[in-house]
Amino acid sequence: MTTQDIQARGEALVAAARDKDAKAARRHSDFFVFGRHIDEGIPYWERAVEAGDIWAHYTLARYRKVRGDRDAAEALYRAVAEFDAGSAYGLGILLQEDGNTAEAAEWFRRGWENGRHLDCKTELGRLMAAEGQPAEASAFLMSDIELGDIAVFRWSKLFDSFVEVFDRVAADLDTAEADEDGEAAVSAVRGLFELDEHFADYPGLTTRADELYARGSALSAEAGMYHAMFLTETGDDEDWPRARDLLLRAHEAGVEQAAALLGNKSEQRGELEEAERAHLLAVEAGEEAPKWNLGMLCLRLGRYDEAARWFREFGEDDKDAAQRLARIAALREGGPRASDEPDYRRLAGLRERAEAGDARAGYEYADMLNDWRGSNARYLVPWMEPAARAGDAYALYDLAQLSKELRRFADRDKWHRLSAEAGDQHSCHHMGWLSDFHHDYQESERWYARAAGLGSRLDSMLAGKLMVQREAYAEAEPFLRTAWEEGDENDAFRTETAGYYGVALRHLGRLDEARDLLTTAAETWDEDVLSRYDPNDLDIQARMIDPDDELAEVEEALDAEV
Repeated sequence: MTTQDIQARGEALVAAARDKDAKAARRHSDFFVFGRHIDEGIPYWERAVEAGDIWAHYTLARYRKVRGDRDAAEALYRAVAEFDAGSAYGLGILLQEDGNTAEAAEWFRRGWENGRHLDCKTELGRLMAAEGQPAEASAFLMSDIELGDIAVFRWSKLFDSFVEVFDRVAADLDTAEADEDGEAAVSAVRGLFELDEHFADYPGLTTRADELYARGSALSAEAGMYHAMFLTETGDDEDWPRARDLLLRAHEAGVEQAAALLGNKSEQRGELEEAERAHLLAVEAGEEAPKWNLGMLCLRLGRYDEAARWFREFGEDDKDAAQRLARIAALREGGPRASDEPDYRRLAGLRERAEAGDARAGYEYADMLNDWRGSNARYLVPWMEPAARAGDAYALYDLAQLSKELRRFADRDKWHRLSAEAGDQHSCHHMGWLSDFHHDYQESERWYARAAGLGSRLDSMLAGKLMVQREAYAEAEPFLRTAWEEGDENDAFRTETAGYYGVALRHLGRLDEARDLLTTAAETWDEDVLSRYDPNDLDIQARMIDPDDELAEVEEALDAEV
Protein backbone atom coordinates (compact mmCIF):
# COMPACT_ATOMS: atom_id res chain seq x y z
CA MET A 1 0.00 0.00 0.00
CA THR A 2 1.60 3.27 -1.14
CA THR A 3 1.44 6.66 0.54
CA GLN A 4 -0.52 7.92 -2.42
CA ASP A 5 -3.14 5.17 -1.94
CA ILE A 6 -3.54 6.10 1.70
CA GLN A 7 -3.82 9.81 0.92
CA ALA A 8 -6.41 9.11 -1.78
CA ARG A 9 -8.52 7.06 0.64
CA GLY A 10 -8.18 9.68 3.36
CA GLU A 11 -9.24 12.53 1.14
CA ALA A 12 -12.16 10.43 -0.11
CA LEU A 13 -13.20 9.87 3.50
CA VAL A 14 -13.14 13.59 4.27
CA ALA A 15 -15.01 14.44 1.04
CA ALA A 16 -17.72 11.89 1.85
CA ALA A 17 -18.06 13.33 5.36
CA ARG A 18 -18.48 16.83 3.95
CA ASP A 19 -21.06 15.55 1.46
CA LYS A 20 -22.95 13.83 4.32
CA ASP A 21 -22.53 10.52 2.52
CA ALA A 22 -22.39 8.32 5.63
CA LYS A 23 -22.09 5.01 3.77
CA ALA A 24 -19.16 6.16 1.68
CA ALA A 25 -17.48 7.73 4.71
CA ARG A 26 -17.77 4.46 6.63
CA ARG A 27 -16.44 2.46 3.68
CA HIS A 28 -13.35 4.65 3.47
CA SER A 29 -12.96 4.59 7.25
CA ASP A 30 -13.01 0.80 7.22
CA PHE A 31 -10.05 0.87 4.84
CA PHE A 32 -7.90 2.32 7.63
CA VAL A 33 -9.33 0.08 10.37
CA PHE A 34 -9.16 -3.26 8.58
CA GLY A 35 -5.98 -2.32 6.75
CA ARG A 36 -4.37 -1.65 10.15
CA HIS A 37 -3.45 1.93 9.23
CA ILE A 38 -4.62 3.62 12.43
CA ASP A 39 -1.76 6.15 12.61
CA GLU A 40 -2.50 7.22 9.05
CA GLY A 41 -6.26 7.29 9.58
CA ILE A 42 -6.29 9.54 12.65
CA PRO A 43 -5.71 12.89 10.85
CA TYR A 44 -8.44 12.05 8.33
CA TRP A 45 -10.87 11.00 11.06
CA GLU A 46 -10.16 14.31 12.79
CA ARG A 47 -11.11 16.19 9.64
CA ALA A 48 -14.18 14.00 9.13
CA VAL A 49 -15.24 14.75 12.71
CA GLU A 50 -15.02 18.46 11.95
CA ALA A 51 -17.36 17.79 9.03
CA GLY A 52 -19.84 16.13 11.39
CA ASP A 53 -19.51 12.49 10.35
CA ILE A 54 -20.93 10.24 13.08
CA TRP A 55 -18.90 7.13 12.24
CA ALA A 56 -15.68 9.15 12.35
CA HIS A 57 -16.63 10.33 15.85
CA TYR A 58 -17.19 6.74 16.95
CA THR A 59 -14.03 5.34 15.34
CA LEU A 60 -11.75 8.12 16.53
CA ALA A 61 -13.20 7.86 20.05
CA ARG A 62 -12.35 4.15 20.14
CA TYR A 63 -8.71 4.73 19.27
CA ARG A 64 -8.36 7.78 21.52
CA LYS A 65 -9.48 5.55 24.38
CA VAL A 66 -7.21 2.65 23.41
CA ARG A 67 -4.28 5.07 23.25
CA GLY A 68 -5.02 6.55 26.65
CA ASP A 69 -6.82 9.84 25.94
CA ARG A 70 -10.05 9.05 27.75
CA ASP A 71 -11.15 12.70 27.97
CA ALA A 72 -10.96 13.10 24.20
CA ALA A 73 -12.80 9.78 23.74
CA GLU A 74 -15.58 10.89 26.07
CA ALA A 75 -15.99 14.21 24.25
CA LEU A 76 -16.22 12.44 20.88
CA TYR A 77 -18.76 9.90 22.12
CA ARG A 78 -20.88 12.58 23.78
CA ALA A 79 -21.01 14.65 20.61
CA VAL A 80 -23.01 11.98 18.76
CA ALA A 81 -24.30 9.52 21.40
CA GLU A 82 -27.78 11.04 21.20
CA PHE A 83 -27.97 10.01 17.54
CA ASP A 84 -25.79 6.90 17.39
CA ALA A 85 -26.39 3.78 19.50
CA GLY A 86 -22.82 2.58 19.05
CA SER A 87 -21.48 5.81 20.51
CA ALA A 88 -24.04 5.59 23.32
CA TYR A 89 -22.63 2.16 24.08
CA GLY A 90 -19.03 3.37 23.94
CA LEU A 91 -19.84 6.28 26.24
CA GLY A 92 -21.67 4.00 28.65
CA ILE A 93 -18.72 1.63 28.88
CA LEU A 94 -16.29 4.50 29.47
CA LEU A 95 -18.48 5.99 32.20
CA GLN A 96 -18.97 2.58 33.79
CA GLU A 97 -15.20 2.06 33.91
CA ASP A 98 -14.85 5.45 35.59
CA GLY A 99 -17.37 4.45 38.26
CA ASN A 100 -20.27 6.59 37.01
CA THR A 101 -22.72 3.71 36.75
CA ALA A 102 -25.85 5.86 37.00
CA GLU A 103 -25.09 7.86 33.86
CA ALA A 104 -23.68 4.75 32.15
CA ALA A 105 -27.03 3.02 32.70
CA GLU A 106 -28.85 5.96 31.17
CA TRP A 107 -26.75 5.84 28.01
CA PHE A 108 -27.15 2.07 27.73
CA ARG A 109 -30.89 2.57 28.04
CA ARG A 110 -30.92 5.19 25.29
CA GLY A 111 -28.77 3.03 23.04
CA TRP A 112 -31.22 0.16 23.44
CA GLU A 113 -34.46 2.13 23.22
CA ASN A 114 -33.38 4.40 20.38
CA GLY A 115 -31.24 2.02 18.34
CA ARG A 116 -31.93 -1.53 19.60
CA HIS A 117 -28.21 -1.88 20.24
CA LEU A 118 -28.06 -5.35 21.80
CA ASP A 119 -24.79 -4.71 23.64
CA CYS A 120 -26.45 -1.72 25.31
CA LYS A 121 -29.28 -3.97 26.48
CA THR A 122 -26.84 -6.59 27.75
CA GLU A 123 -24.74 -4.07 29.66
CA LEU A 124 -27.81 -2.50 31.20
CA GLY A 125 -28.93 -5.94 32.36
CA ARG A 126 -25.49 -6.64 33.80
CA LEU A 127 -25.55 -3.33 35.67
CA MET A 128 -28.90 -4.26 37.17
CA ALA A 129 -27.48 -7.60 38.31
CA ALA A 130 -24.37 -5.88 39.68
CA GLU A 131 -26.64 -3.71 41.79
CA GLY A 132 -28.21 -6.80 43.32
CA GLN A 133 -31.24 -7.21 41.05
CA PRO A 134 -30.61 -10.45 39.14
CA ALA A 135 -34.30 -11.35 38.74
CA GLU A 136 -35.12 -7.91 37.35
CA ALA A 137 -32.06 -8.09 35.10
CA SER A 138 -33.12 -11.42 33.63
CA ALA A 139 -36.69 -10.24 33.09
CA PHE A 140 -35.46 -7.09 31.35
CA LEU A 141 -33.13 -9.03 29.06
CA MET A 142 -35.90 -11.41 28.02
CA SER A 143 -38.36 -8.62 27.28
CA ASP A 144 -38.92 -7.24 23.78
CA ILE A 145 -36.66 -9.83 22.15
CA GLU A 146 -36.42 -10.66 18.49
CA LEU A 147 -35.08 -13.66 16.61
CA GLY A 148 -31.55 -12.28 16.35
CA ASP A 149 -31.23 -11.39 20.05
CA ILE A 150 -29.74 -14.74 21.04
CA ALA A 151 -26.78 -13.11 22.85
CA VAL A 152 -28.97 -12.12 25.80
CA PHE A 153 -29.94 -15.69 26.62
CA ARG A 154 -26.69 -16.69 28.29
CA TRP A 155 -26.79 -13.62 30.53
CA SER A 156 -30.41 -14.23 31.43
CA LYS A 157 -29.57 -17.84 32.28
CA LEU A 158 -26.66 -16.72 34.48
CA PHE A 159 -28.79 -14.22 36.40
CA ASP A 160 -31.55 -16.82 36.82
CA SER A 161 -28.95 -19.12 38.37
CA PHE A 162 -28.16 -16.44 40.97
CA VAL A 163 -31.82 -16.24 41.89
CA GLU A 164 -32.06 -20.02 42.07
CA VAL A 165 -29.12 -20.19 44.50
CA PHE A 166 -30.60 -17.50 46.75
CA ASP A 167 -34.05 -19.12 46.69
CA ARG A 168 -32.67 -22.57 47.45
CA VAL A 169 -30.50 -21.35 50.34
CA ALA A 170 -33.38 -19.30 51.76
CA ALA A 171 -35.72 -22.29 51.64
CA ASP A 172 -33.11 -24.53 53.31
CA LEU A 173 -32.62 -21.93 56.03
CA ASP A 174 -36.39 -21.74 56.56
CA THR A 175 -36.36 -25.45 57.31
CA ALA A 176 -33.24 -25.21 59.50
CA GLU A 177 -34.79 -22.37 61.52
CA ALA A 178 -38.07 -24.25 61.96
CA ASP A 179 -36.17 -27.30 63.23
CA GLU A 180 -33.52 -25.26 65.11
CA ASP A 181 -31.01 -27.42 63.24
CA GLY A 182 -27.46 -25.97 63.20
CA GLU A 183 -26.05 -28.65 60.91
CA ALA A 184 -28.76 -27.96 58.37
CA ALA A 185 -27.89 -24.26 58.57
CA VAL A 186 -24.25 -25.05 57.79
CA SER A 187 -25.31 -27.14 54.80
CA ALA A 188 -27.59 -24.36 53.63
CA VAL A 189 -25.00 -21.55 53.67
CA ARG A 190 -22.50 -23.76 51.87
CA GLY A 191 -24.82 -23.40 48.90
CA LEU A 192 -23.71 -19.78 48.67
CA PHE A 193 -20.21 -20.96 47.74
CA GLU A 194 -21.52 -21.27 44.16
CA LEU A 195 -21.61 -17.49 43.98
CA ASP A 196 -18.04 -16.86 45.16
CA GLU A 197 -16.69 -16.45 41.64
CA HIS A 198 -19.36 -13.86 40.79
CA PHE A 199 -19.20 -11.43 43.72
CA ALA A 200 -16.38 -9.37 42.17
CA ASP A 201 -18.35 -8.77 38.95
CA TYR A 202 -21.74 -8.44 40.67
CA PRO A 203 -21.02 -6.83 44.06
CA GLY A 204 -24.69 -6.09 44.70
CA LEU A 205 -25.21 -9.81 45.26
CA THR A 206 -23.25 -9.54 48.51
CA THR A 207 -26.13 -7.78 50.29
CA ARG A 208 -28.47 -10.74 49.87
CA ALA A 209 -25.69 -13.21 50.57
CA ASP A 210 -24.79 -11.37 53.78
CA GLU A 211 -28.40 -11.61 54.96
CA LEU A 212 -28.49 -15.36 54.34
CA TYR A 213 -25.13 -15.96 55.98
CA ALA A 214 -26.36 -14.00 59.01
CA ARG A 215 -29.39 -16.27 59.29
CA GLY A 216 -27.15 -19.31 59.22
CA SER A 217 -24.77 -17.75 61.75
CA ALA A 218 -27.64 -17.28 64.20
CA LEU A 219 -28.13 -21.07 64.23
CA SER A 220 -24.56 -22.33 63.97
CA ALA A 221 -21.11 -21.07 64.98
CA GLU A 222 -19.63 -23.06 62.08
CA ALA A 223 -21.93 -21.23 59.65
CA GLY A 224 -20.64 -18.08 61.35
CA MET A 225 -17.09 -19.07 60.39
CA TYR A 226 -18.17 -19.27 56.75
CA HIS A 227 -19.88 -15.91 57.16
CA ALA A 228 -16.60 -14.45 58.43
CA MET A 229 -14.70 -15.85 55.44
CA PHE A 230 -17.27 -14.26 53.13
CA LEU A 231 -16.89 -10.88 54.87
CA THR A 232 -13.11 -10.89 54.64
CA GLU A 233 -13.25 -11.66 50.92
CA THR A 234 -16.02 -9.27 49.88
CA GLY A 235 -16.27 -6.64 52.61
CA ASP A 236 -14.21 -3.64 53.66
CA ASP A 237 -12.62 -2.40 56.88
CA GLU A 238 -16.01 -1.76 58.42
CA ASP A 239 -16.82 -5.48 58.12
CA TRP A 240 -13.66 -6.69 59.85
CA PRO A 241 -14.97 -6.40 63.45
CA ARG A 242 -17.97 -8.55 62.49
CA ALA A 243 -15.73 -11.15 60.89
CA ARG A 244 -13.39 -11.21 63.88
CA ASP A 245 -16.25 -11.63 66.35
CA LEU A 246 -17.75 -14.46 64.29
CA LEU A 247 -14.44 -16.30 64.24
CA LEU A 248 -13.92 -15.90 67.98
CA ARG A 249 -17.44 -17.16 68.60
CA ALA A 250 -16.80 -20.14 66.36
CA HIS A 251 -13.58 -20.95 68.20
CA GLU A 252 -15.30 -20.70 71.58
CA ALA A 253 -17.95 -23.10 70.30
CA GLY A 254 -15.25 -25.60 69.39
CA VAL A 255 -15.23 -25.11 65.63
CA GLU A 256 -11.94 -26.46 64.33
CA GLN A 257 -9.70 -24.04 62.38
CA ALA A 258 -11.69 -20.93 63.36
CA ALA A 259 -8.91 -19.52 65.56
CA ALA A 260 -6.25 -20.40 62.98
CA LEU A 261 -8.31 -18.66 60.32
CA LEU A 262 -8.55 -15.58 62.55
CA GLY A 263 -4.78 -15.68 62.93
CA ASN A 264 -4.22 -15.89 59.18
CA LYS A 265 -6.67 -13.07 58.42
CA SER A 266 -5.14 -10.90 61.14
CA GLU A 267 -1.68 -11.46 59.66
CA GLN A 268 -2.99 -10.40 56.26
CA ARG A 269 -4.10 -7.14 57.84
CA GLY A 270 -0.82 -6.56 59.65
CA GLU A 271 -2.48 -6.96 63.06
CA LEU A 272 0.28 -9.19 64.38
CA GLU A 273 -0.49 -9.14 68.09
CA GLU A 274 -4.03 -10.29 67.39
CA ALA A 275 -2.70 -12.86 64.95
CA GLU A 276 -0.36 -14.29 67.57
CA ARG A 277 -3.14 -14.53 70.16
CA ALA A 278 -5.37 -16.32 67.67
CA HIS A 279 -2.68 -18.82 66.67
CA LEU A 280 -2.03 -19.55 70.36
CA LEU A 281 -5.72 -20.21 70.86
CA ALA A 282 -5.63 -22.68 67.99
CA VAL A 283 -2.57 -24.44 69.44
CA GLU A 284 -4.24 -24.63 72.84
CA ALA A 285 -7.18 -26.31 71.10
CA GLY A 286 -4.83 -29.01 69.83
CA GLU A 287 -4.18 -27.84 66.26
CA GLU A 288 -0.71 -28.46 64.81
CA ALA A 289 -0.54 -26.18 61.76
CA PRO A 290 -0.69 -22.90 63.75
CA LYS A 291 2.58 -23.86 65.45
CA TRP A 292 4.29 -23.30 62.11
CA ASN A 293 2.55 -19.95 61.75
CA LEU A 294 3.78 -18.95 65.20
CA GLY A 295 7.29 -20.03 64.33
CA MET A 296 7.26 -17.98 61.13
CA LEU A 297 5.76 -14.95 62.89
CA CYS A 298 8.42 -15.00 65.60
CA LEU A 299 11.19 -15.58 63.04
CA ARG A 300 10.10 -12.65 60.92
CA LEU A 301 9.93 -10.37 63.94
CA GLY A 302 13.39 -11.37 65.13
CA ARG A 303 12.21 -13.34 68.16
CA TYR A 304 14.56 -16.21 67.46
CA ASP A 305 14.32 -18.15 70.72
CA GLU A 306 10.54 -18.37 70.47
CA ALA A 307 10.69 -19.20 66.78
CA ALA A 308 13.16 -22.04 67.43
CA ARG A 309 10.92 -23.43 70.16
CA TRP A 310 7.96 -23.62 67.77
CA PHE A 311 9.93 -25.22 64.95
CA ARG A 312 11.33 -27.86 67.32
CA GLU A 313 7.75 -28.95 67.92
CA PHE A 314 7.87 -30.63 64.49
CA GLY A 315 10.73 -32.95 65.43
CA GLU A 316 14.23 -33.54 64.11
CA ASP A 317 13.06 -35.45 61.03
CA ASP A 318 11.05 -32.55 59.60
CA LYS A 319 13.27 -31.14 56.85
CA ASP A 320 11.41 -27.83 56.55
CA ALA A 321 11.65 -27.22 60.28
CA ALA A 322 15.33 -28.17 60.24
CA GLN A 323 15.95 -25.58 57.51
CA ARG A 324 14.23 -22.92 59.57
CA LEU A 325 16.28 -23.82 62.64
CA ALA A 326 19.47 -23.57 60.59
CA ARG A 327 18.39 -20.19 59.34
CA ILE A 328 17.73 -19.01 62.89
CA ALA A 329 21.20 -20.19 63.94
CA ALA A 330 22.76 -18.19 61.09
CA LEU A 331 20.84 -15.06 62.01
CA ARG A 332 21.80 -15.39 65.65
CA GLU A 333 25.44 -15.37 64.62
CA GLY A 334 24.94 -12.14 62.72
CA GLY A 335 24.47 -13.66 59.32
CA PRO A 336 22.98 -11.35 56.67
CA ARG A 337 19.38 -11.44 55.53
CA ALA A 338 18.78 -12.40 51.94
CA SER A 339 18.65 -9.44 49.57
CA ASP A 340 14.99 -10.14 48.85
CA GLU A 341 14.05 -10.90 52.46
CA PRO A 342 12.06 -8.03 53.99
CA ASP A 343 12.76 -6.91 57.54
CA TYR A 344 9.29 -7.47 58.96
CA ARG A 345 10.29 -5.78 62.20
CA ARG A 346 9.67 -2.53 60.32
CA LEU A 347 5.95 -3.26 59.81
CA ALA A 348 4.63 -1.42 62.84
CA GLY A 349 6.71 1.68 62.13
CA LEU A 350 5.73 1.71 58.47
CA ARG A 351 2.06 1.51 59.35
CA GLU A 352 2.40 4.38 61.82
CA ARG A 353 4.13 6.55 59.21
CA ALA A 354 1.56 5.59 56.57
CA GLU A 355 -1.30 6.55 58.86
CA ALA A 356 0.44 9.92 59.32
CA GLY A 357 0.37 10.48 55.54
CA ASP A 358 3.69 9.03 54.31
CA ALA A 359 2.75 7.58 50.90
CA ARG A 360 6.00 5.68 50.41
CA ALA A 361 5.65 4.07 53.84
CA GLY A 362 2.12 3.01 52.90
CA TYR A 363 3.44 1.27 49.81
CA GLU A 364 6.25 -0.47 51.69
CA TYR A 365 3.79 -1.58 54.37
CA ALA A 366 1.40 -3.06 51.78
CA ASP A 367 4.23 -4.64 49.80
CA MET A 368 5.65 -6.26 52.93
CA LEU A 369 2.25 -7.61 53.93
CA ASN A 370 1.77 -9.04 50.46
CA ASP A 371 5.11 -10.84 50.76
CA TRP A 372 4.11 -12.08 54.22
CA ARG A 373 0.98 -14.06 53.40
CA GLY A 374 -0.24 -13.07 49.94
CA SER A 375 -2.62 -10.66 51.60
CA ASN A 376 -6.16 -9.78 50.67
CA ALA A 377 -5.92 -7.40 47.71
CA ARG A 378 -8.96 -5.43 48.86
CA TYR A 379 -7.11 -4.53 52.06
CA LEU A 380 -3.83 -3.62 50.35
CA VAL A 381 -5.18 -1.26 47.69
CA PRO A 382 -5.92 1.73 50.00
CA TRP A 383 -2.44 1.52 51.51
CA MET A 384 -0.79 1.41 48.09
CA GLU A 385 -2.83 3.99 46.17
CA PRO A 386 -1.24 7.18 47.61
CA ALA A 387 2.22 6.14 46.45
CA ALA A 388 0.90 5.17 43.01
CA ARG A 389 -0.88 8.49 42.63
CA ALA A 390 2.39 10.19 43.55
CA GLY A 391 4.06 8.34 40.66
CA ASP A 392 5.99 5.66 42.55
CA ALA A 393 7.02 3.21 39.81
CA TYR A 394 6.86 0.09 41.98
CA ALA A 395 3.50 1.06 43.44
CA LEU A 396 2.07 1.67 39.96
CA TYR A 397 2.91 -1.84 38.78
CA ASP A 398 1.87 -3.57 41.99
CA LEU A 399 -1.43 -1.70 42.07
CA ALA A 400 -2.09 -2.81 38.49
CA GLN A 401 -1.55 -6.41 39.61
CA LEU A 402 -3.84 -6.02 42.61
CA SER A 403 -6.52 -4.50 40.35
CA LYS A 404 -6.24 -7.51 38.06
CA GLU A 405 -6.69 -9.83 41.04
CA LEU A 406 -9.81 -7.88 42.03
CA ARG A 407 -11.13 -8.00 38.44
CA ARG A 408 -11.07 -4.21 38.24
CA PHE A 409 -9.87 -4.25 34.67
CA ALA A 410 -10.22 -0.54 33.89
CA ASP A 411 -8.10 0.24 36.95
CA ARG A 412 -5.64 -2.47 35.92
CA ASP A 413 -5.14 -0.85 32.52
CA LYS A 414 -4.94 2.66 34.00
CA TRP A 415 -2.17 1.74 36.43
CA HIS A 416 -0.34 -0.36 33.83
CA ARG A 417 -0.33 2.60 31.43
CA LEU A 418 1.20 4.87 34.07
CA SER A 419 3.65 2.15 35.04
CA ALA A 420 4.62 1.61 31.40
CA GLU A 421 5.12 5.32 30.87
CA ALA A 422 7.42 5.23 33.91
CA GLY A 423 9.47 2.51 32.17
CA ASP A 424 8.30 -0.81 33.60
CA GLN A 425 8.98 -3.65 31.17
CA HIS A 426 6.08 -5.84 32.26
CA SER A 427 3.61 -2.98 32.03
CA CYS A 428 4.91 -2.10 28.55
CA HIS A 429 4.17 -5.69 27.57
CA HIS A 430 0.67 -5.40 29.02
CA MET A 431 0.01 -2.23 27.02
CA GLY A 432 1.21 -4.01 23.90
CA TRP A 433 -1.16 -6.87 24.62
CA LEU A 434 -4.03 -4.46 25.30
CA SER A 435 -3.47 -2.58 22.04
CA ASP A 436 -3.20 -5.89 20.22
CA PHE A 437 -6.50 -6.99 21.79
CA HIS A 438 -8.16 -3.86 20.34
CA HIS A 439 -6.54 -4.47 16.93
CA ASP A 440 -4.42 -1.30 17.16
CA TYR A 441 -1.32 -3.08 15.92
CA GLN A 442 0.78 0.02 15.32
CA GLU A 443 0.38 1.10 18.93
CA SER A 444 0.95 -2.49 20.03
CA GLU A 445 4.20 -2.63 18.10
CA ARG A 446 5.46 0.53 19.79
CA TRP A 447 4.78 -0.85 23.26
CA TYR A 448 6.37 -4.22 22.45
CA ALA A 449 9.41 -2.48 21.02
CA ARG A 450 9.70 -0.41 24.19
CA ALA A 451 9.48 -3.55 26.34
CA ALA A 452 12.10 -5.19 24.11
CA GLY A 453 14.40 -2.25 24.74
CA LEU A 454 14.02 -2.96 28.45
CA GLY A 455 15.35 -6.49 28.01
CA SER A 456 12.39 -8.74 27.13
CA ARG A 457 13.11 -11.41 24.51
CA LEU A 458 9.41 -12.24 24.23
CA ASP A 459 8.63 -8.62 23.36
CA SER A 460 11.51 -8.56 20.88
CA MET A 461 9.79 -11.43 19.09
CA LEU A 462 6.37 -9.79 19.28
CA ALA A 463 7.63 -6.44 17.98
CA GLY A 464 9.52 -8.15 15.16
CA LYS A 465 6.51 -10.29 14.32
CA LEU A 466 4.29 -7.23 13.90
CA MET A 467 6.92 -5.58 11.72
CA VAL A 468 7.07 -8.67 9.50
CA GLN A 469 3.29 -8.64 9.23
CA ARG A 470 3.44 -5.08 7.90
CA GLU A 471 6.34 -6.06 5.61
CA ALA A 472 8.94 -3.93 7.42
CA TYR A 473 11.57 -6.65 7.22
CA ALA A 474 14.66 -4.54 7.80
CA GLU A 475 13.09 -3.03 10.93
CA ALA A 476 12.09 -6.47 12.16
CA GLU A 477 15.51 -8.09 11.70
CA PRO A 478 17.32 -6.74 14.81
CA PHE A 479 14.37 -7.50 17.08
CA LEU A 480 14.01 -11.06 15.83
CA ARG A 481 17.78 -11.60 15.84
CA THR A 482 17.88 -10.59 19.51
CA ALA A 483 15.00 -12.90 20.37
CA TRP A 484 16.68 -15.77 18.53
CA GLU A 485 20.33 -15.36 19.47
CA GLU A 486 19.74 -14.46 23.11
CA GLY A 487 17.02 -17.07 23.56
CA ASP A 488 17.28 -20.77 24.25
CA GLU A 489 15.40 -23.97 23.56
CA ASN A 490 13.22 -23.49 26.64
CA ASP A 491 11.59 -20.32 25.32
CA ALA A 492 7.91 -21.03 24.70
CA PHE A 493 8.06 -18.72 21.69
CA ARG A 494 11.20 -20.23 20.17
CA THR A 495 9.47 -21.82 17.17
CA GLU A 496 7.48 -18.66 16.44
CA THR A 497 10.69 -16.62 16.57
CA ALA A 498 12.31 -18.96 14.05
CA GLY A 499 9.37 -18.62 11.69
CA TYR A 500 9.16 -14.84 11.63
CA TYR A 501 12.94 -14.38 11.67
CA GLY A 502 13.14 -16.73 8.71
CA VAL A 503 10.55 -14.71 6.80
CA ALA A 504 12.41 -11.46 7.52
CA LEU A 505 15.71 -12.92 6.31
CA ARG A 506 14.08 -14.36 3.21
CA HIS A 507 12.90 -10.91 2.17
CA LEU A 508 16.29 -9.43 2.98
CA GLY A 509 17.95 -11.90 0.60
CA ARG A 510 19.67 -14.03 3.26
CA LEU A 511 18.24 -17.24 1.86
CA ASP A 512 20.53 -19.85 3.43
CA GLU A 513 19.90 -18.51 6.93
CA ALA A 514 16.19 -18.23 6.18
CA ARG A 515 16.03 -21.87 5.05
CA ASP A 516 17.54 -23.14 8.30
CA LEU A 517 15.18 -21.07 10.45
CA LEU A 518 12.07 -21.93 8.44
CA THR A 519 12.97 -25.62 8.48
CA THR A 520 13.15 -25.45 12.28
CA ALA A 521 9.84 -23.58 12.46
CA ALA A 522 8.00 -25.89 10.07
CA GLU A 523 8.89 -29.01 12.07
CA THR A 524 6.79 -28.08 15.13
CA TRP A 525 4.71 -25.09 14.01
CA ASP A 526 1.34 -26.76 14.53
CA GLU A 527 1.98 -27.90 18.09
CA ASP A 528 4.17 -24.99 19.25
CA VAL A 529 2.42 -22.06 17.57
CA LEU A 530 -0.98 -22.81 16.05
CA SER A 531 -2.14 -24.54 19.23
CA ARG A 532 -1.67 -21.30 21.19
CA TYR A 533 -4.00 -19.22 19.02
CA ASP A 534 -7.76 -19.27 18.56
CA PRO A 535 -8.51 -21.04 15.26
CA ASN A 536 -11.78 -19.08 15.04
CA ASP A 537 -10.07 -15.67 15.21
CA LEU A 538 -9.99 -14.87 11.52
CA ASP A 539 -7.88 -11.75 12.00
CA ILE A 540 -5.10 -13.69 13.73
CA GLN A 541 -5.26 -16.49 11.18
CA ALA A 542 -5.14 -14.05 8.26
CA ARG A 543 -1.99 -12.36 9.59
CA MET A 544 -0.10 -15.53 10.50
CA ILE A 545 2.68 -16.88 8.32
CA ASP A 546 2.83 -20.45 7.02
CA PRO A 547 6.45 -21.62 7.42
CA ASP A 548 5.93 -24.49 4.97
CA ASP A 549 4.88 -22.08 2.23
CA GLU A 550 7.68 -19.68 3.14
CA LEU A 551 10.21 -22.53 3.08
CA ALA A 552 9.00 -23.61 -0.36
CA GLU A 553 9.56 -20.05 -1.64
CA VAL A 554 13.09 -20.07 -0.23
CA GLU A 555 13.90 -23.46 -1.77
CA GLU A 556 12.62 -22.28 -5.13
CA ALA A 557 14.73 -19.14 -4.96
CA LEU A 558 17.83 -21.11 -3.97
CA ASP A 559 17.26 -23.57 -6.81
CA ALA A 560 16.96 -20.66 -9.23
CA GLU A 561 20.38 -19.41 -8.12
CA VAL A 562 21.91 -22.73 -9.08
